[in-house]
Amino acid sequence: MTRKHSWAKLAVAVVLSLTLTACKDTKTLEENEQLKTQVAGLQKENGQLGNDLETMTAARDTLAKENEGLKAEIKALKTKSSGKKAAGRKRRRS
Repeated sequence: MTRKHSWAKLAVAVVLSLTLTACKDTKTLEENEQLKTQVAGLQKENGQLGNDLETMTAARDTLAKENEGLKAEIKALKTKSSGKKAAGRKRRRS
């Protein structure tokens, strides 16, 4: 009779462990699905940020070229106007 009880206890233990394992597997699968969704979202965001970076880099390069052109224009204007300056009156202290 003790053997029957020990086999019954063993069977109950096996059934309980299988249900707990199945429950853990379900939780793990749900967590994996959530993580896959998060990874997909992050990959999409990363792609968008890469596109934004390329756009901003192109805009920066354009502005740098424009800035160099304006600096050259200012330098040219300074050299033209520097020879035309008239001597100003000097102030004298009294």
